[in-house]
Amino acid sequence: MHVNRRGMAVVAALVSALACAPADEPSSANDHLPGAPGIGDTDFPKDGNGGYDVTHYAIAIDYTPASKQLVGVTTITAGATHGLSSFNLDLSGFTVRSVTVNDAPATFSRQGDELTVRPARPIDNHATFTVKVSYAGVPKPAGDGSNLGTYGFMPTPDGAFVAAEPNGAKTWFPANDHPADKAPFDFSITVPAGVTALANGEMVGQPTTVGGRTTYRWRERHPMVTYLATATLGKFELRQGSTPGGIPNLAAADPRFTTSIDRLYATSATITDYWATVFGPYPFGSTGGVVDDYAAGYALESQTKPLYGGFHPDETIIAHELAHQWFGNSVSIKRWRDLWLNEGFATYAEWLWAEHKGTKTAEATFKDFHRRRAGDPIWKYPPGRARAEDLFNQAVYSRGAMTLHALRRAVGDQTFFALLKRWAADHRYGHVTTDQFIGLAEQMSGKELSALFDAWLFQPRRPQ
Repeated sequence: MHVNRRGMAVVAALVSALACAPADEPSSANDHLPGAPGIGDTDFPKDGNGGYDVTHYAIAIDYTPASKQLVGVTTITAGATHGLSSFNLDLSGFTVRSVTVNDAPATFSRQGDELTVRPARPIDNHATFTVKVSYAGVPKPAGDGSNLGTYGFMPTPDGAFVAAEPNGAKTWFPANDHPADKAPFDFSITVPAGVTALANGEMVGQPTTVGGRTTYRWRERHPMVTYLATATLGKFELRQGSTPGGIPNLAAADPRFTTSIDRLYATSATITDYWATVFGPYPFGSTGGVVDDYAAGYALESQTKPLYGGFHPDETIIAHELAHQWFGNSVSIKRWRDLWLNEGFATYAEWLWAEHKGTKTAEATFKDFHRRRAGDPIWKYPPGRARAEDLFNQAVYSRGAMTLHALRRAVGDQTFFALLKRWAADHRYGHVTTDQFIGLAEQMSGKELSALFDAWLFQPRRPQ
């Protein structure tokens, strides 16, 4: 995510398996326990859920912009990590019409954003199961007054702008809504004819129109965290093709921002291909971006299609969001406290892009930040532990980037850039922690780096 600061429309661990039976033996009735109502992230204790891992989402929604009514059926395939007598899904608002588990009706209850499902038959440890939730209502976006504003499913006059970081996926589909659980997605989105529906991944077939309503089908076949899922809807002009490196490329812009579309298309192509030389092969099936007429004041790195909310994105912001396709999207965090591994890396990519273009070196940008007075707020917020109440603080971005430059200084360019590629390759489509990054940096450099990382990530003072 890039919070537009220039005024332009600007788990310590996963929950452990509980008393699991051996994999080759069925669970007994006594082994079936409720799944935890949180995934185990102490800073976001109500986010996500325990007892299962999602392996696939199939989301079918029918949305009418004029009434803001959404009718949805989401089918989740998951594997139980212990015997389950019940389990939770995250869902905010809506009327739940029915729930089935393995095609059998299930009982369910609601408390806040928790949907508790009790299947007709308990689910054994390691068993694969499907849960289908039918629901309807007017989506209500989430709000964070501290530094982000509104996020989730946000209705617009001609559709919706859907940008869900950190935990807004639950505002439009039931989910295990935490980055520690990622899965492939299929989308079926029905809208009035004339409205375009954009989602992650690549389109499956051509849109079909019946009775004045058009259905678009998209598939993101690579694992994706829930906050990156989008169903951005509206009137859009499209540019489609491929980057010079052969990656399918789609740019979309609301009519108010059509002057941006050619630049967005070309710049996204150029930057995606360049990052592939710096970070390693592009991890997904397509690239591009979407500019919508919704004054979000931020951009979001939605997988394969970064979203730009109500402004003409420049090269710096595009470079940031596309770097996230490697750092944050393919390589994802297990717990929100490690957010600098997403935002610090993407911010440093901005510096690297400027260096590549010859406009300013990363060293010069680093020195500009480092000259800030000792009492500057950036030094009081150690980015190595992002705070739940101030998750997107500037320090997570810029001081996170400074950490990477301090590391580059300490280990040299050859080791540093090899480290970036190794990090992206070793954890492709997986999850990471700060400790893992420090360990790899020490392994590849042959240096003891704990003092460097402690000073830049964990101390509430200006490093020397």
